[in-house]
Amino acid sequence: MRAVFFIVFFFTLSAFAQKHTYQLALLQYNGGGDWYANLETSLPNLIAFCNKNLNTNINKEQAIVEVGSSELFNYPFVHLTGHGNVVFSFDEAENLRKYLEAGGFLHIDDNYGLDKFIRPQMKLVFPELDFVELPFSHPIYHQHFDFDKGLPKIHEHDKKPPQGFGLIYKGRLVCFYSYESDLGDGWEDWEIHKDSDETRQKALRMGANIIQYAFDKAEG
Repeated sequence: MRAVFFIVFFFTLSAFAQKHTYQLALLQYNGGGDWYANLETSLPNLIAFCNKNLNTNINKEQAIVEVGSSELFNYPFVHLTGHGNVVFSFDEAENLRKYLEAGGFLHIDDNYGLDKFIRPQMKLVFPELDFVELPFSHPIYHQHFDFDKGLPKIHEHDKKPPQGFGLIYKGRLVCFYSYESDLGDGWEDWEIHKDSDETRQKALRMGANIIQYAFDKAEG
């Protein structure tokens, strides 16, 4: 049954590649953290930006999918964000691992305060892997837009430099974790945070790079 599930998922990715149609999903998790942070405009604005600037044909409506759901395999790209606690059950961690092993891609965006919660949960997903900081030369920073100094700093938070971490499984980047950057807030409507247009453009461009990288790898 598991093999059939993987075959269906790979076939779905192949169909996406041929038709250039995708849908992005926001990952819903347990533990009390606000998985719904930035829910209204963040991902939809990034989708609109990608469709305009990358000539993608992403469904303008974001999906919401639970970590342990079989529906997870319907989406080649899922986004996780929040400020607080994250808890994966054993079954949820196993489901997320299967999804990532099968070709899925997870983007985790620290919305401030997420770091101490998400790291141990991702260790449940891949006990044998550690997050590694990606060098500025990594292709994810040099897709349609170039970021020679890595992640842009969108919100100050603890005034630490932004860092991009990855989980690399069998030579493939399966999870990109943007820390101390807060890309998702930069994707939101202007009136929410009143970031400058320059700051919002940096956030959207980096987000577009992440999506383009994930889809290019899926199609490859």
